[in-house]
Amino acid sequence: MGWWHVGADTLAGSRFAVSPLAETTASLLTLERGTAAHPGERAWLDAHEAGYRRYIADRPVIPRLVRAGLARCWIPALITSAPAAQGEPAFSDELALISGLPDDAAAADLAAIIGDTPLAGCLRTPGLPQHAAELLEWVWTQSVLPYWPRRRRIIEADIVARTAQLSRGGWETALSDMRQGMRWLGEGRLQINAYDKSSREISGAQLVFVPVTPQVGWVAWDEPRRYAVIYPCSGTLADPDSRVCAPETLAALLGPARAAVLVLLASPKTTTQLVALTGQRLGSVGRHLKILRDAKLLERRRAGSSVLYYRSAAGDALVRIQTGPGRS
Repeated sequence: MGWWHVGADTLAGSRFAVSPLAETTASLLTLERGTAAHPGERAWLDAHEAGYRRYIADRPVIPRLVRAGLARCWIPALITSAPAAQGEPAFSDELALISGLPDDAAAADLAAIIGDTPLAGCLRTPGLPQHAAELLEWVWTQSVLPYWPRRRRIIEADIVARTAQLSRGGWETALSDMRQGMRWLGEGRLQINAYDKSSREISGAQLVFVPVTPQVGWVAWDEPRRYAVIYPCSGTLADPDSRVCAPETLAALLGPARAAVLVLLASPKTTTQLVALTGQRLGSVGRHLKILRDAKLLERRRAGSSVLYYRSAAGDALVRIQTGPGRS
């Protein structure tokens, strides 16, 4: 398995970050694979996959290299980077990190992936980083940017939920379901995947966790300064078109929309997160939250600049009675 040795200072100073480039890379990987993790992603693929196939028909080099990396469970440095943890970078600034990658560095990274294969001749193609940047810019403009405001809300909601999870259970809890194969091993060891990879010493570096809405994940680094874990938003958050259906008896008692809000609050969520998950208007969600709080079914607390809502013991009991054991 692959794992990183993370010093206490590095872990304590780690941050969650929003990255337009990571979202674009994740979308590129989804377009290249052509498979969807849920109905919302299927609808997005149906809208954009054909255009992507037409675009790459005359630009085969980078997609072939991406495909080769995917086959070996490796994301080429040509299409990813480790974002900074301060604020949200502009996509153009992140893209400049790709286009500015030296040809020899890109070729060396790819050579380690594809080895001595017929595809190795592609490494002699001049300007590989610039070709990759053009592809990423097309994916961003055509298939990510039109959805970015809503995707950003979903990503930010995931960060709030993860931060709350971290405050309740520490890093072992927060990392346990972040991405498949990753878990906290203790003694400063973070398992990042289940593959047979050599360990890395990253103590003293910056560690960044980056959520994306497509159901893919990988790691990236700018050695020795910064390392990043890119992971898929959890559960329903990954499907912006999903709708929560409350049990009929609970919906009859509270109303379908209000019951859906209560069902979602098994874990702390913000008003913005609830808007993204339910599709309801902000004012409607706010009224539901007030009524549920007045009924002692919800509690709330502040986490940084955000307010998190979650079910009270009475709210848990009501949902459990109406839903049945093990399904709330």
